[in-house]
Amino acid sequence: MNASTMVDVCVQGSGIVGASLALSLSRLGLRVDWVQPPAPSVTPPPDVRAYALNAASVDLLKGIKVWDALPEDARTPVHDMHIEGDTPGRSLEFSSWEQGVGALAWIVDAALLEQRLRDAVGFAAHVRVVPRPSPASLVAHCEGKAANAVRDALGVRWNRHPYGHSALAARLVGELPHQGVARQWFRSPDVLALLPFDRPEPGRSWALVWSGTAQATQALSELAQPAFEQRLAQATAGAVGGLRLSGERVQWPLMLARADRWCGPGWVLLGDAAHVVHPLAGQGLNLGLADVAELTRTLAAREAWRPLGDARLLRRYERARALPTLAMGRLTDGLLHLFAAPANPFGPIRNGGLDLINRSGMAKRWLAARALDS
Repeated sequence: MNASTMVDVCVQGSGIVGASLALSLSRLGLRVDWVQPPAPSVTPPPDVRAYALNAASVDLLKGIKVWDALPEDARTPVHDMHIEGDTPGRSLEFSSWEQGVGALAWIVDAALLEQRLRDAVGFAAHVRVVPRPSPASLVAHCEGKAANAVRDALGVRWNRHPYGHSALAARLVGELPHQGVARQWFRSPDVLALLPFDRPEPGRSWALVWSGTAQATQALSELAQPAFEQRLAQATAGAVGGLRLSGERVQWPLMLARADRWCGPGWVLLGDAAHVVHPLAGQGLNLGLADVAELTRTLAAREAWRPLGDARLLRRYERARALPTLAMGRLTDGLLHLFAAPANPFGPIRNGGLDLINRSGMAKRWLAARALDS
């Protein structure tokens, strides 16, 4: 293959991480092909997902000129976070004021973010949208959970540990204003999170992520709307008032997974192609966007004589991201196993731990800093 016909980077993965990487690398002046397969013939169901983005992710999106293109009601700031254990009165609270930041996180409409990224790619001078992979000095794999065939072809071992749990996502409208407060209930064996949102109704909407055993989550998804809303009222104990389901419910299986290698000569893995964590801390996409930021820094700092696909160069990226992703995976895995365990004898330990952390300013600041910058 003639080198003049090759692009610098071919980005495979049509989601948020892949689009962000294509835009980020194009700002370095690299020639990027972003693989965008033809749209499916069957119209997909409405996307009810919402992401909790940390400050580092927001900074990345600002740098590629996407953040400010989002409508105001599609990016809701979280000013406070309230976490409850499975014993009444045992809780952990975070506030943006304590952390000295404008917001602990921003809740973002997934579908709109993807659309704004695609729009930005259309205006990027060095990015070409292609229907299939093209020859490149470096191939960046961001295919997400569908990357099994890619990893197999590269000889990458996928260390996968299914939880036997699933997550259910939906949009809700509450009778009380959310006031920018995110709420989470760690119960045995499920975890329920309500994220403040401004769609469909500003100031009173929530993004729901409810994870539990696969059987229990399936049963929740099949409940008629009144019965589902009644279960929500019981689970939240009226803490946010009445809640009304708005739209579809979707679910997906949960696991902890990690590739044993993230790079090799001419290729690199990012996002869910490299690592998957439990969503209870809302850090999955943040980890993927941090991969994008680190790979961009690595390629920008490479020696002039070193090719983009050089394995030693790509190992710098892998080493930089190894510890943060491993630590977050172990943290979410440990929390899940602690709170999914039967209440006796673990209940007093886990609920006492919430109180202990809540009273320790240093511990709270450390946990919040990890979430803001992972």
